[in-house]
Amino acid sequence: MTDVNTLNLWYEQQLVGNLWNNDLDRIGFRYSENWLKSQSRFPISLRLPLQEEDFSSDGKTAHRFFSNLLPEGQARTNIISSLRIPNSDFSLLKAIGGECAGAFNILPHMLEPELRENWEYTSFTGERLEALVTQRGQGFSFRNSKNEPIRMSLAGAQNKCPILVRGGDYFLPKNEAPTTHILKFQTANFSHVPAYETILMKLAKSVGMLVASIELRGLNGLPGNNPHESFVEIQRYDRVSDDEGNIHRLHQEDFCQALGYGYEEKYQADGGPSFSDCLNLIREKSDEPTIDAEALINWQIFNLLAGNSDGHAKNLSILYSNDNSLSLAPFYDLLCTRAIKGIASDLAFSIGGEYNPGNIYKQNWEEFAKELDISLRFLLNTVGDLIEKVLDTLPEVMQEFKDSYGEYNALQRVEQVIRSQCRRTRTSLN
Repeated sequence: MTDVNTLNLWYEQQLVGNLWNNDLDRIGFRYSENWLKSQSRFPISLRLPLQEEDFSSDGKTAHRFFSNLLPEGQARTNIISSLRIPNSDFSLLKAIGGECAGAFNILPHMLEPELRENWEYTSFTGERLEALVTQRGQGFSFRNSKNEPIRMSLAGAQNKCPILVRGGDYFLPKNEAPTTHILKFQTANFSHVPAYETILMKLAKSVGMLVASIELRGLNGLPGNNPHESFVEIQRYDRVSDDEGNIHRLHQEDFCQALGYGYEEKYQADGGPSFSDCLNLIREKSDEPTIDAEALINWQIFNLLAGNSDGHAKNLSILYSNDNSLSLAPFYDLLCTRAIKGIASDLAFSIGGEYNPGNIYKQNWEEFAKELDISLRFLLNTVGDLIEKVLDTLPEVMQEFKDSYGEYNALQRVEQVIRSQCRRTRTSLN
């Protein structure tokens, strides 16, 4: 095995293990001997427990975990084109794995993580930011001024940019310095995505759900003045700052990683996990299983009520705290997809075997309760309570959006979808 086919996985300044690529383009992994002996050791995934043996025999387990750290679709294509690298998971990890979701740095064999005192950032404002926003995230070069790759990776199909926010200003990391926020942009084929995500995340928070912090931004004035120049700024929950302002990475993994599925299986209908699979994961692994299980059930119901057909397994994560306890991570990527023409309305997870929100009736809720091993009465009460909370808080959330960001006429469609779906679901309970 040559150095060119080997990557190192780091946690702060500790070598966790090694990745390699075989002749079939599958990624293998082994923990380092020192990591296995370390007092601070922990498994990088529920699917990759601490052990001396390699994870390579099936060609899937390690590969799926690491490939789930990478962008998908057009976002992936853009990076490959920018960096002029082969379209392989290993090549992408080698190029952009330095700053990704969770606690780890993935670096080429001869590199080590920079010490905290050597972390550097460059200002990311003015023309650079304007170009990125107006080109919907596709104008970003994954090379710095020295033509060196910028090692930043975020999973998902949408164009995103991890940044450091300090004093209201934006900064790009040099090499693998940690970031605090994520910028997400308009998409090429669908309008108003930043605003639709902002309103839904704020609505979820208003009904008591734990969500990542989000703000809608515009290049020139209020976002509603020119929706095409709007973007969202999302605070990373897998980064925390201490009293001295130092940034620390927290370990996390999404549910595809934790359950051993590839990113192409994130939807249940495509062979991915069911909602009951996700719920059982929380019941078995969370340090607060009752609280987290109830929160997860509310998330699925909220997706139905709020018209979000993109609530799939990669939009759920578990978060590891410093004492290695596990909890359900704050929710993210909540979007009223039914307000956007051209996006399928089917749910990512079925409810009682039904994906179509318009075809869910009481018998589906009865079946769903059986699947989740909960009482039907509890489930119906939970649905009914959430309907009332959503309808009660929706006007206030809409007004707060207007006060913060100005008029945004396209949100009338979102409000109509939510009210309609709440009324329809309420009727289905009888």
